[in-house]
Amino acid sequence: MGYAFPVNGPDAEFWNARFLAKDTPWDRRGPGPQLLAWLDAGVLAPCRIAVPGCGSGRDVAELARRGFDVTGIDCAPAACTLARERLASGALRGAVIEGDVLSWRPDALFDAVYEQACLCALHPTQWRRYEASLAAWIRPGGALFAMFAQRPRPNALEEGIIEGPPYHCDINAMRMLFDDDRWQWPAPPYPRAAHPNGMHELGLVIRRR
Repeated sequence: MGYAFPVNGPDAEFWNARFLAKDTPWDRRGPGPQLLAWLDAGVLAPCRIAVPGCGSGRDVAELARRGFDVTGIDCAPAACTLARERLASGALRGAVIEGDVLSWRPDALFDAVYEQACLCALHPTQWRRYEASLAAWIRPGGALFAMFAQRPRPNALEEGIIEGPPYHCDINAMRMLFDDDRWQWPAPPYPRAAHPNGMHELGLVIRRR
């Protein structure tokens, strides 16, 4: 299926159409494997947490099931409906907010954010605004549980063409985006999570200063 979206990447209408058409090849049909690993190891324990770009709410539901005070945020109305239905069907408590992650702000700071599919869905011209949002959401000492999508594109390497989504989250670019002024990085190597669409993600726990 072909889509046309603005020069600065896909918008809410684009994502809503994908969910309405059930054209969501990024969906793992379950919670993210690295999220489960962090939960099972106790690295991520029940707290107040946000899931930006929550989509159909699989990760939101898993966090709610494990006792988190969880809020999912997504720009696509169809995705929000699916996420709310998923919570309701499991008799789970959690909030799902339809909003723009670049401008939405919470009433109270979060202890953590689980970032799995939002950054790579945003055009790189929007990444600085997104980093500013995450910094404004997380309390000092809180944590960003980030899954950075590794999807290098030949045209980008050879001709400098930006292609996506998903957009390649090069670790050097991520290190500059989430810089030392606001974030404390862990030392590599980082856990690697395979994805059904052929790419993989690097998992990092980055602390908010």
